[in-house]
Amino acid sequence: MWKPYRRAIEILQAVMLTGLPFLSINDQSALRFDIPTLKLYVFGSVIWIRELYLILGVSLFFLLLIAFVTVIFGRVWCGWLCPQTVLLDLSQSIAKLFGRKHQKTVQILLQLPLSALVAITMIWYFVPPAETLNSLFVSSTLTSFFLVLWVAVYLELAFLGRGFCTSICPYAMLQNALFDKDTLLIEYDVSRDATCMKCDECVKVCPVGIDIKKGLSSACIACADCIDACRVLSEKRGMPPFPNYKGRILRPKTFWLGGATVAAGVLLLLLLWSRPPVDFLVTRDNAPLPSGLNRYSYTIYNNGGKPLDLELSSPDNVTLIGEHSLVLPPFSVLRGRILVKSTGKLEQLHLNISGGGIAINRESVFL
Repeated sequence: MWKPYRRAIEILQAVMLTGLPFLSINDQSALRFDIPTLKLYVFGSVIWIRELYLILGVSLFFLLLIAFVTVIFGRVWCGWLCPQTVLLDLSQSIAKLFGRKHQKTVQILLQLPLSALVAITMIWYFVPPAETLNSLFVSSTLTSFFLVLWVAVYLELAFLGRGFCTSICPYAMLQNALFDKDTLLIEYDVSRDATCMKCDECVKVCPVGIDIKKGLSSACIACADCIDACRVLSEKRGMPPFPNYKGRILRPKTFWLGGATVAAGVLLLLLLWSRPPVDFLVTRDNAPLPSGLNRYSYTIYNNGGKPLDLELSSPDNVTLIGEHSLVLPPFSVLRGRILVKSTGKLEQLHLNISGGGIAINRESVFL
């Protein structure tokens, strides 16, 4: 029976998605996008919005991963892992405990707290959980976002439900273009149709209301409820269920598409690992100043999870006027200006930062 495995995976996924914002690495959420600073915290590292090459790397990896899972495993995401399916399945399972008569009403009522949990979990991926809980009904902005998300999620679950999967979901539409003849899907064995009891149990349990006996349908979410329902009766007759999973997982496409996905993941990790611990940018300001003086703006990014004590320096024939000792907290950015006075004529200015095992030199035209 597939149902116990689905329930275990659904509960595990729900716990992981809800608990991930509480996982802290280097005193930051394991996965969170910080809107004020426009940076993505990723399991102990950080990706700044300016690092377009890393954002493209992340996008490429997830696009290949989605294509790989869809081409090989079909709609396994829709039936086993999609939060929409998980929420509807869990609320339906709990509602069944109250009897068939009140099942629909109880399910709709259960979706109220579940929708609130989903709404606040979505916020946790942008605002740390502790800060969210402390400011939830204090900050008007946070409260508004929570209420809007709560209402939107609840209306979608209570009124659209499975209809979202069959009519609106863009991923469901994309799957039709990615499937091939070997993609894993649920198919009714038409060669044994004469021995089918036509009990329609497979139709009664189908969450999207299709009749698997009528052939393949793009609305099928591959949840395997029809297989389990048929197995209960077919096994009594010593026969396998009439609907069953069909497809070929191990095939050439599995290896080259899976290999491309792994390669993209490895490339992304190498890009993250090869980044310098500090990025140092220097630009000259065109502000009018007395002769012999120039002003420069600098930006320093700390890409690591440790605080850094840095020293700003220059060659002996250049005097720096301003703050030289700099302190950068973990995953932070520091911007500042410094005046430069030269005792002789220079064509280029060399500014250096050092400290914490780091030494970086930057050149800028000196005019």
